[in-house]
Amino acid sequence: MTLADYETDFYLWTQQQAALLRQGSLSAVDAANLAEEIESMGKSDRRAVWSHLANILLHLLKWRYQPERRGSSWTDSIENGREQIDWLIKDSPSLRPKLPAFVEEVYPRARQKASRETGLPLVTFPEQCPFTVEQVTSDWWPS
Repeated sequence: MTLADYETDFYLWTQQQAALLRQGSLSAVDAANLAEEIESMGKSDRRAVWSHLANILLHLLKWRYQPERRGSSWTDSIENGREQIDWLIKDSPSLRPKLPAFVEEVYPRARQKASRETGLPLVTFPEQCPFTVEQVTSDWWPS
C-alpha cells in the first residue's frame, strides 16, 4: 500500500493511519503527525467549551443587565450552549475540573462583548464573573 502524505491528502492519510493502527502495524504509523493530530483534537474540545462558555456568559450578562430585552433568542442561546458543554463533558469528563479556569479566562471577553452589544458602559458589568460554574452550566437564570 502506498501511504498518503499528511500534507497532500489529509483525509486519505487519516484513513490509512487508522487502518495501520487497527492492523497493529505500528512501525508504519506516522507517529509524529498522528500525535500532533491527537493533541489537536483535545485542543478542539477545549476551544469548543471556551466558545460555548463565552456565549453563555454574554447572554447571562445581557439577561441580568438588560431584562427589558430578554427574549427567546437569548434563552435558546444559553440553553444550546449548556447542552453543548454537557455533551462535551460527557465525552471528555477531564474537562469538568477545568471549567472554573475556563470561565475565568473567557469572562473578560464576554464582558466586553456584552458592553458593546447592549450599549451599556463596561463598568456596568462586574470585573469578576458574577456567576458560579454551576449557575453557568445548569438550568439557572439570573433574576
